[in-house]
Amino acid sequence: MDYRIEHDSMGDVKVPADKYWAAQTERSRNNFKIGSGIETMPIEITYAFGILKKAAAIANNKLKPEKMTVEKLSAISSACDEVINGKLNDHFPLVVWQTGSGTQSNMNANEVIANRGNELAGKKLLHPNDDINMSQSSNDTFPTAMSIAAVIGIEDKVLPAVDTLINTFLRLEKENDGIVKSGRTHLQDATPIAFSQEISGWRSSLEKDKKLIELTLPELKELALGGTAVGTGLNAPSGFDQEVAKAVSDITSKSFKSASNKFHALTSKDEIVFAHGALKALACDLMKIANDVRWLASGPRLGLGEITIPENEPGSSIMPGKVNPTQCEAMTMIAVQVMGNDATIGIAASQGNFELNVFMPVIIYNFIQSVRLLSEAIISFNDNCAVGIKANKEKMKNNLHNSLMLVTALNPYIGYENAAKTAKYAYINNVSLKEACLTLGFLTAEKFDEVFHPEEMI
Repeated sequence: MDYRIEHDSMGDVKVPADKYWAAQTERSRNNFKIGSGIETMPIEITYAFGILKKAAAIANNKLKPEKMTVEKLSAISSACDEVINGKLNDHFPLVVWQTGSGTQSNMNANEVIANRGNELAGKKLLHPNDDINMSQSSNDTFPTAMSIAAVIGIEDKVLPAVDTLINTFLRLEKENDGIVKSGRTHLQDATPIAFSQEISGWRSSLEKDKKLIELTLPELKELALGGTAVGTGLNAPSGFDQEVAKAVSDITSKSFKSASNKFHALTSKDEIVFAHGALKALACDLMKIANDVRWLASGPRLGLGEITIPENEPGSSIMPGKVNPTQCEAMTMIAVQVMGNDATIGIAASQGNFELNVFMPVIIYNFIQSVRLLSEAIISFNDNCAVGIKANKEKMKNNLHNSLMLVTALNPYIGYENAAKTAKYAYINNVSLKEACLTLGFLTAEKFDEVFHPEEMI
């Protein structure tokens, strides 16, 4: 491999000749061989750095044009656009397991943008620290990148995915209107419910989750940039924080603003905890929905069998013809992963000592994983399972009329105690509720038929 020599404050370092990173990135690459080169900093953070570095250059050009010249701004902006568009992904090799402030990832961005910008300019124009990192510190850039990546992930991935599944459930509600089935509580037979009502519960849960997630966005959109090292804004010009927030908003077409208290922004990660809590709530509801679907589809002959779902692939290497609810299983595993991520994020967020939290890489690594998994799993579940849900009307009808809990309709006429005796008699003697009620002398056949209408119990 060909190398070139790069220099930082600690001396010379050999760097792969075909890479734009420089000495500090290379030191981190060699010092943190953890995660087998797989658990790298999320690419969403790389893109967020491209956004914030471009925004910082725009703000510096406005406030310090003698230092951030138009020529420098042009070169930085062009290099940042390539970062944002994913053209330079191969030049961001660092793993999550590095310094807890994300300093090496900040310097990775500084070095790549400087070297690529110099290449575009055709001369040595930009310095990683003096120009790309102007008016900034790793301590305010990394939390800013976290905020940008979190907002983009939620608004552009999670919420559209949730809307897709909501719309599928709305269609299923209409298609299944008028179908009555047995309800279930405690995994036991309960009073009747319309299948459309059951689906509406799934849909409403997702709508509620969407509202809860949206509540977190205004807090996530407050940026730490401008606080520099400890929140005081040292070495940043007056008004830099406001200008850079405006520039980030313009670049992303999203409404970011500067955090009102930079001391809080650097050390506390409560906004991320709050936002991931809402994602965890979504995961909990997705767990419930996926479990409902696979239980209702269980069988095909010996389970509940009240719905059918698409058959996507063989389910067994030994049992021919077996098909499993694989999309449901994937969804439930992802829900568990998101719940675990929430525990990691909460513990890491509690470690904001003095003026800085130094668990930020692991926080955003888990947050972004949850965003990816939830958004992709929802679409997969929707496209490969939910859209194909069909009611087994005959099975629903049979189960409904075999349910002993239909006896609840008799409460107003024979009382709770007698209704309980009727149900127990029917169960023990394996007879219908009507036969039990007549045998026990609680109602005449005519009166039973007059008051007993399962389809009207919903």
